This record gives sequence, C-alpha cells and structure tokens, in this order.
Amino acid sequence: MTPDTHGSATASTAPASGALEVLRVFLRLGLTSFGGPVAHLGYFHAEIVERRRWLTDDAYAGVVALCQFLPGPSSSQVGMAIGLMRAGPAGMLAAWLGFTLPSAIAMVIFAYGMSGAHEAGLAGGWLAGLKIAAAAIVADAVLTMARSLTPDRSRRSLALVAAALVASFPGALGQIAVIAGGGLIGYLLLRLPVTSAPGLMPAQYRPGRGLALGSLGLFAALLIGLPLAAASGDGGIALFDTFYRAGSLVFGGGHVVLPLIEAEVVHPGGLTREAFLAGYGAVQAVPGPLFTFAAYVGAAMPTAPNGLAGAAIALVAMFLPSMLLVLGALRYWGLIAARADVRNALAGMNAAVVGLLGAAFWDPVVTSAIGSPRAFALALMAYLALVLWRVPPWAVVAGAALAGAALL
Repeated sequence: MTPDTHGSATASTAPASGALEVLRVFLRLGLTSFGGPVAHLGYFHAEIVERRRWLTDDAYAGVVALCQFLPGPSSSQVGMAIGLMRAGPAGMLAAWLGFTLPSAIAMVIFAYGMSGAHEAGLAGGWLAGLKIAAAAIVADAVLTMARSLTPDRSRRSLALVAAALVASFPGALGQIAVIAGGGLIGYLLLRLPVTSAPGLMPAQYRPGRGLALGSLGLFAALLIGLPLAAASGDGGIALFDTFYRAGSLVFGGGHVVLPLIEAEVVHPGGLTREAFLAGYGAVQAVPGPLFTFAAYVGAAMPTAPNGLAGAAIALVAMFLPSMLLVLGALRYWGLIAARADVRNALAGMNAAVVGLLGAAFWDPVVTSAIGSPRAFALALMAYLALVLWRVPPWAVVAGAALAGAALL
C-alpha cells in the first residue's frame, strides 16, 4: 500500500491490519453498540478514529457520507467500508460478522423462544407489549425522518402522495414503484442547493476497477435474476429473493425494512402479524444493526426453510446488497457525490420512503398493536419515555413487555 498523502502521519503509517484484528474490534462493537444507527456511528468514531486512528476524521466523514447515500443499513455499511479499507475484502467480511452476529444470535434465540411460548400457551400480554413498543418506535422514526428528509413543501407533498399510493396499492410491487417514482420525480423536479462533494476517498483505499465493476454488475444481476429464479417455487430461493430485494431498496434507515418485509412474509400460511411485530419490537432491545430482524423472520417462518437455515439465508441475503454496493461504490464515490441530478433523485426517493413508512405505521403497526384504550395509553407512555425522556430503546421495549403482561 502506498503512503496516504491525504491523511495524518499516524493514520498513513499504520501497519496493515489483519482480518482477525478487524473481527475482534467489531465483535466488541457488536456486543456494546446500543441505540440505533446514529449512536453506532458515534461508537465507530470513538473506536476507529479516536482510539485506534485507523482513519482520519476526513476519511471517516467520507465513508459516512457514502453509506448515507447507498441503500441499506448505513452503520453496517460504514463498518464494512472500514474493514475493507483496513484489511481488504476479508476485512470487510470480518467487520460484518463481528458487528452483526451478536444481535443475530439473540434474535434467533428469541424466535425459538416465541415458538416455545406459543406452544406452551404463554404468549399473552407481554407479546402485546412488544407490539406497542414497536408502535412507539416506528412513530418516532416516522417523525424524525420526516423532519430530516422532507424539510420543504415539495418533499412533504411527495411523501404524502407516496403514503396514499402505498395505502391504496399494498404489496411489494407497489412499494418498489413508489420508491422508483419518487426518484424519478426528484430527478425531474427537485433542485437541491449545490454543495461540495463530501469527504472524497484517498485513492489507495479504493478497490480495484475490476472488483468494483464486477460487484456492481453482480448486484444488478441478482436484483433482476432472483425474482425470476424464485418463480420456480423453491422456498430457499424465494426467501433469499425477498430479503435481497429488501436490502437493496431500503433508503432512509433501517425502519423501512418493516413495510418491505411485511408485504412479503405476513400472509395466510406465512408469519403472523403478531409474531412479526413482536420480533420488530424485540430487535430494538439488542445491540448492533436493526437489519438482524431478518434472522428472526427467517427463523420464525412456519414453513421450510426456517429455523437456523432460514435465519442464515435471510441474514446473508439482507446484507449481501450492502457488501456489493460498498465494494463497487467506494472507488467511484467522488464522481457520484459531485452529480447534482443524482442527489436530487435520491432526495425524491427518501421523501417517498417517509410516505412508505408513514403508511406502514398505520397498517400493520397501529391496526395490530392498538386494539383497546389500555393499549393506546401504554403506547402513549412508551412514546413519552422514548422521545421526551430519552429512555434507551431497549429499556422502553422491556418496560412495555412487562406492562403488557400486567395490564393487557
């Protein structure tokens, strides 16, 4: 590796790191990073920039900007990019494994616990409490994203129209069409202020051209080819396709997985709405990425592949698009970030995503979780604790489960 003429002497002269070192660092982060993507980025900065000095502040800011631009789980993608820049593709895989496995294992255990509780007749008020916690968390996510991603009248209008369309035409195809339409409207009509390209990557940190183009080509080929392959009726391919598309199309934050996955797996003969929302509430209480919800859904599915096999298929499929996009986009980030039309299209897609999540807040979240005055009161208390008193999400989830067991 050539010296880094863009960074500090400490960062540029750091010895090449092995994948095992990356795994060790990110495993600790995966066990301790509570609080969601924004908090994760703070943990990463403290560990990677301040403590270990693997990256300069400017390089870290560039990685974060890139991963906010790409679809998928932004904090996980930042970890992948850091691992890639530190130890190549093996380092990227090590960073993902370390950061993801602790919460994925916890969610698989929860899926088996849910199954056992249903068989023993113990799924009652605490399950209702988990669904209520999910309602409070999604409400906060919708409002937070609306403030950030729809700051003007044009984007607020786009979000409301998107919500109306998704509510009128439910299902995965309708959601994909709304996101694509938001991007097209943003490209044609939105005009964001011109800004300088954020945090360009040092050239020696980029993957090779062949690896970058091959990864982007594979990303597109799987996105197009998997739905065709899933038409054969193979359950494993269909499960992989569901989560690969979800991981490819999630703009605006991890909470958007809720409507995308719900449209595919909650149906007669599939996962029940109650079990779906209970898992979504539970994943808020574990460290690491929200996208490990995929492991829970894969394990909890009533038909094969489920259990450990289903969890593995869903988890890999959910994160594979992010790996391919990071490998492909890291090399070309400077060119991408400089294009105003790309930023306008992304702004339109993000506004549509706010509408998508707003529609999902009503159905399935509110319609399933808020079925009585007591449930409504508990939801208000959970929202109060989460938003006004800044109680950690894991504590809100635990408190809602206990309150549900006692009151519902």
